[in-house]
Amino acid sequence: MPNCLSNPIFLRLYIAQTISLFGDALTWLGLALLAFELAGTDAPILLAGALTLRVTAFTILSPFAGIIADRFDRKPILIITHLGRMLLVCLLPFVNSIWQIYALVLGLNIFNAFFTPTYQATIPLVTGETDYPQAIALSSTTYQILGVFGPGIAGILALFIGARELFFWDGASFITAAILIATLPGNLRAIPTTQSRLVGNIRSDLQIGTVKLWTDSPIRYGLMMQLVASIVGAQILVNTVGYVRGTLNYTAVEYGWVMMGFGLGATLGTIAIGIYPQSRSKIITLLSGGAIVSTALIGANYVGLIPLILLWSIAGCGQSLINLSMQTLIADRTPTNLQGRVYGAHFAWSHLWWAGAYPLAGWLGTTFPDRTFLYGSLGGITLLSIVHFLLKPDRFTHTHSEYSHTHSHQHDLPHQHEHQTNLKSEDRLPDGTLARTTHQHPHLHPQFQHVHSYSDISHEHSGFH
Repeated sequence: MPNCLSNPIFLRLYIAQTISLFGDALTWLGLALLAFELAGTDAPILLAGALTLRVTAFTILSPFAGIIADRFDRKPILIITHLGRMLLVCLLPFVNSIWQIYALVLGLNIFNAFFTPTYQATIPLVTGETDYPQAIALSSTTYQILGVFGPGIAGILALFIGARELFFWDGASFITAAILIATLPGNLRAIPTTQSRLVGNIRSDLQIGTVKLWTDSPIRYGLMMQLVASIVGAQILVNTVGYVRGTLNYTAVEYGWVMMGFGLGATLGTIAIGIYPQSRSKIITLLSGGAIVSTALIGANYVGLIPLILLWSIAGCGQSLINLSMQTLIADRTPTNLQGRVYGAHFAWSHLWWAGAYPLAGWLGTTFPDRTFLYGSLGGITLLSIVHFLLKPDRFTHTHSEYSHTHSHQHDLPHQHEHQTNLKSEDRLPDGTLARTTHQHPHLHPQFQHVHSYSDISHEHSGFH
């Protein structure tokens, strides 16, 4: 980590991102409290609608945001997205109707959809090839840490200054981050490419990524496990505020503690993925994550504050096991030249699951307020069973990128071809044709594959070129 932080441009960009992430924590905790204030027992419907708008904006706009980030200077994009969010969050304290919340949340996440991929693409640009893995790891770790402590800090602030006043602090965080980015020297323009991407090319790229997701059986299995995680996870994000504030009659501070528990569990799941042997089957990890997150909620409607924090920590761990395993599974099974398109398609499909899961959670929260977590858990367990028994692959092919090597190559008399280097005179017959000779030359394999069984004991290699 110290190597990447010694880069003054990345250091300033990283500080700006950290301040912005803390502002996001204030936004969503304040929004949940505001929804409960305006809608009371109907808060799950309001919160579900707001979160659905969030993931819808991400799904539709983020692929185009990546294209814009490759073509224009990224500094003004980052500044504008911060200033736009600052203006919108400072309007949230004055809302008095539900439609105003929906409009402001949609605007916030339009800016967010352009900020996130632009920032992610800027890290390698400012750090260079040597330090960018460290920089990405540091940014990811910071995101997880603020996911743990951000809601708790926001809950304490809300207790002293009020839920609506949180949004002014949020606005201050965004304008501070924008100022830091504006003081960066030079521009943040990517190296221009000689090939222009037309609309038809973009459409083709999206189709290629989607086809890979749905035709590769292990990736398809992981994508459906993410559907399980979204159905159960939406119950937590939508209905926790009503249960803690309404059923248990606690304050915003205790609500922050519960959501802090969910973030802590997600962080522990991330650590578990890091120390779990990578040679083991990711299918097992995906199944374990689905089982953990689905069963954690089954008794949540009947427990108090401390057991609820524990259950939410367990659920957060299950979420991380699924999501991070899916990320590495795509990297393992996709050639390098296709990974960008596959990750883009995965981003859209995984957010589409949440776009359906949030309204379902809102309906359960208002229709069955005393059993919402129970029904969400049973739905997740049912879907988990169907996915596992119908879609679990028994074997899969592990695909590597192309590689080049040198090996011996023998010619018989009928087999001739030209080489870049000249053969010795003794390798030719008197008439000038090649004699039988053994020599070495570079040889390129476009891809090679391993066919694995899930016993993790033996496997086959099937190279082709």
